Amino acid sequence: MGAEPIIQAQGISKKFKAKTVLEDVSFDVARGEFLSLLGPSGCGKTTILRMLIGIEKPTGGKILKDGIDITDAPPKDRNIGIVFQNYSLFPNMDVYHNISYALQSRKAGKAETDRKVREMIETVGLEEHIYKKPKQLSGGQQQRVAIARTLVLNPDIILFDEPMSALDAEIKITLRGQLKEIQKKLKITMVYVTHDQEEAFALSDRIMVINDMRIAQLDTPYQIYHHPADAFVKRFVVDHLDMKVKSIEDSIQ
Repeated sequence: MGAEPIIQAQGISKKFKAKTVLEDVSFDVARGEFLSLLGPSGCGKTTILRMLIGIEKPTGGKILKDGIDITDAPPKDRNIGIVFQNYSLFPNMDVYHNISYALQSRKAGKAETDRKVREMIETVGLEEHIYKKPKQLSGGQQQRVAIARTLVLNPDIILFDEPMSALDAEIKITLRGQLKEIQKKLKITMVYVTHDQEEAFALSDRIMVINDMRIAQLDTPYQIYHHPADAFVKRFVVDHLDMKVKSIEDSIQ
């Protein structure tokens, strides 16, 4: 992409005791880009996410944000948000207060907090659910609360760790569209971890396919589908998508 990189990972590696989970991985994330990290379970996707936000430190290499080395910076100093798979909402708080809690912890003023929270609730389309508790919401609505709670802090980048894996297929498709709309509207950089090939193709400007501790291919969905870099990418991505299309065709004949 032509945009300047907001993130540069330079030769990052990660070992847990004797086990290597990532080896000499380098990539850039362009400002405003939607980048998906796609690969099978255990390939290192979530480890990359945890290093970007600062929960884990690389055992080798470095991470730059806007050209500044943040490899050892604590999470609070990175202005990067994260949305987890399990939402992590406060069950005793309604939508409004789940979103406002993060701002209150930053000592934001009452009027500013109210304005930002209502703006975010409108952005994610939850106006009619503003005073509902999480248990009164669907899985997709809870996920949108989690996204709004992250967005309200105005991060430069939002990371997503398999956020739709617990949702059913119909809700996933709806939420994908909503997430892409939010990203385009706010022009925010998103890095998204998934093992779902269709999800990656539906959402991404580029996809990083990861296999065996390394990047197998980093390119646009079109290039990955039409020009897979190796046998793994062809099998894991292209053949899977072709089989999915064939099963749909067979079911409607």
